[in-house]
Amino acid sequence: MTEKRRFPSEAELDALFDEVNNAGRWGKDDERGTLNLITDAKRIAAASLVRTGRALSLARDLNTLQSPNNPSPVRHTMCYQAHYPIGAVDALCLDMHGFALTHLDAVAHVYRDQDIYNRRKAAEVALPSGLNFGDMLAQKDGIFTRGVLLNVAAARGAAWLTPDDGVYAADLDAAEKKQKVRVESGDCIFVYTGLQKREAKEGPENLGQRVGIMPDAIRWMHQRGVAVYSGDCVDAFPNPYGSRYVIYFHAITLAAMGLILLDIPALEPLVDLCGELGRSDFLVTMAPLRIKGGTGSPVNPIAIF
Repeated sequence: MTEKRRFPSEAELDALFDEVNNAGRWGKDDERGTLNLITDAKRIAAASLVRTGRALSLARDLNTLQSPNNPSPVRHTMCYQAHYPIGAVDALCLDMHGFALTHLDAVAHVYRDQDIYNRRKAAEVALPSGLNFGDMLAQKDGIFTRGVLLNVAAARGAAWLTPDDGVYAADLDAAEKKQKVRVESGDCIFVYTGLQKREAKEGPENLGQRVGIMPDAIRWMHQRGVAVYSGDCVDAFPNPYGSRYVIYFHAITLAAMGLILLDIPALEPLVDLCGELGRSDFLVTMAPLRIKGGTGSPVNPIAIF
């Protein structure tokens, strides 16, 4: 497909929010969201995808350099003690979110108005001491499931999507068809639009003009039972929405679906290895830090083929 972005109205987003809402699906006190779709049988099946033993990190290096796209960089400090004879020590300070750090979102990280996953309210959950519901501790057992690369750029016959473009449900279908793969319940999908390749050619992306996942693709993920979303695009900018949906993708996927989001992955090496091996699915595993009250966690996802 070649047409550019079409944004539904806020009323249509409200209807989509209700349509994909998983509130109560796994119990009124559930904090795991779509991780519930990764069953024991799913983990066993994912383990069977390991055939060559090749392993690949999908994380970006921790970025200590300040830039427009990284206004609050990682602070890495050597605790210099005049070559203390036992060994070297250091300290690390980082912001959990943004566009430079590979991280997992807690399901209560973003809300729609006051709405948080599983019918909680932001004023009751997001406290000065941290989140008291849907925090990173809810993901303490980690993620071990089937990963699927969906190369939307290749399905479009392009090296990359332009900043004024969007990823639609039809693009996800087209990527599946081209790659001869099908996304199943409990999968972690990686949507590739060629962002890092475009940045290498044109420079860092403008955060005010970004390729985005369009709302009908959110419905697609819900219908397919996607457990974890990752990719080089999330919310499209600019968009016509006010504060309720200015980050509409996060607001609907987190606050309604409880969909686990893995933000800012490194996808170029994954695209290359999938091409080399002629595969689009693999085992993916990641272990977030046990941060009680935390809104997110840095993570190093590993794909194993």
